[in-house]
Formats: sequence, structure tokens, C-alpha cells
Amino acid sequence: MDATRLPKSCHVDQIIDDLDQQGFTIIDHTYPLDYMSSLLEECITNLNHFRTAAIQSGVISKIRSDHILWIEDDLAIAQQHIEILRHLSQLLNQNFYLGIKEVEAHFACYQSGEYYALHRDNPQQKNNRVISSVYYLHQEWQQDWGGELHLQDKNQKWHTIQPLPNRLVLFQSDLLHEVLVAKHQRLSITAWLRNGCSVL
Repeated sequence: MDATRLPKSCHVDQIIDDLDQQGFTIIDHTYPLDYMSSLLEECITNLNHFRTAAIQSGVISKIRSDHILWIEDDLAIAQQHIEILRHLSQLLNQNFYLGIKEVEAHFACYQSGEYYALHRDNPQQKNNRVISSVYYLHQEWQQDWGGELHLQDKNQKWHTIQPLPNRLVLFQSDLLHEVLVAKHQRLSITAWLRNGCSVL
């Protein structure tokens, strides 16, 4: 995959309009299937390195039960996804003056019975997260497998977004949302576009 330019699936005008009107956007069939397969393989190969997820300041909490692996330079395939998000960040900065400076991301694994309760990604505006994103890695997903992203848009309307394979969701980090209980292994990359320095 050429990480120096946006995938053909990224219709910039639609992305900008969706974020402006409702605070989130959905991009389906995001990447070529060969790249998606390589990304999934990199995720699965590293599952034994995942750890129990925490909330701010490393605190383990019952608000979530998923497992994560922060994406560093050694995860070369996932770094291409992060590079795409950097390109998107430039476009968002040009249109919304968000001042995004960096991207932080991790692989996430929700096993059957795991969830993430209702929350915002930037509580009290303390962590510099401006835009959140979720990219779904698993090869298939059935509607009765749960694991949906339940999101309240900027107009206070609720949406239930299926975690379909090769789907990318972008949304304002201050929007209220949750991950409903998964009934099947759910794999993704969660990332945040930030206008300040990381505090992992």
C-alpha cells in the first residue's frame, strides 16, 4: 500500500461534511484487501503481547475489559495506517483548524464478553485528543456478534455502528460513546489525532 497518499475510499469532501454536520464519519472498504490481510496477520502474530487496557494514568478500571498493544516503530505494517491518519490530520487541520500534531494508536482485542462502557476520549479536555478513530481488522463480522460502537453525535442523536471488516470510523473525541459487549473476538486499531504531546 502507498502510505504517502490517501486510499481511494477516502472521499475527502464527504469526510469533511460528515464531521462538520454530525461529528463522525464512516469509511467502508478502506484499504486494499492485501494490506488489510497483512495488517490482520501482524495483529494476530502479536496477540500474546497484548495487555489489559487501562484508563487515564494507567489505572485499571471496570469501565473496560479489552486488551491492547500500543503501536511502536517495530510494527511496520500498522505504521502505514498511522501514516494515512497523519495525512487525514493535515486535511482536518486545513478545514477545521484543529492543530493536530501527532497520532497515537494501539491494536485492540475484545474477546467474547468484553466491552468498553460509556465514556468520552478526552474527559475534561486533559489529554489533547481531538479526533478518535477505529479501524476494524477482523475478516468477517455477523450482526449478532455484538461489539458495536454506540455513539452520540454532535446533535445528541445516537447511532449504532457495526464493526464491519475494513471499516474506518472517525469521530470527535469529545463525543459520548461505548463499545457494546462482544460475542466474538473483535480486532481493531484505535487511534487518536492529538494537538499536543503523548502521555501514555
